[in-house]
Amino acid sequence: MAKKNFHTTIKVNASTEEAMKKIGQVNKWWAKKVKGKTEKLNDKFTVDFGETYVDFTISELVPNKKVVWKVTDCNLNWIKNKKEWNDTEVAFILSEKKSATQIDFTHIGLVPSAECYEDCEVGWTEHVTLSLVKFINEGIGMPQ
Repeated sequence: MAKKNFHTTIKVNASTEEAMKKIGQVNKWWAKKVKGKTEKLNDKFTVDFGETYVDFTISELVPNKKVVWKVTDCNLNWIKNKKEWNDTEVAFILSEKKSATQIDFTHIGLVPSAECYEDCEVGWTEHVTLSLVKFINEGIGMPQ
């Protein structure tokens, strides 16, 4: 059986352009402390939760269709393998669905055998299906 990357799909009431713009405003839906740039190809940014942090580079960008963040370093302080996310990728693929936008979110490399999978599944589900949706639809997310 193949390893399954964490994946979830959401629909939002916004254009693909607006949804893409808001995905890049990481401090408004995921983490309050974000350092660096989050908009263009090769931009580098850090999502900072204190002892836990994740460094990303925007490794792929197709305007209004796809953005991929490659993890270049991390410290997941609550698990043994603190670097478990290194070299994984977070992908957002956007598509128009009638008057809405569908976003397919995949954390490539976050598989059920990963040490943090259960905690990370809960975290991503909350951040993407609740906070990001709320931010895109209502303008107010729930960053930590």
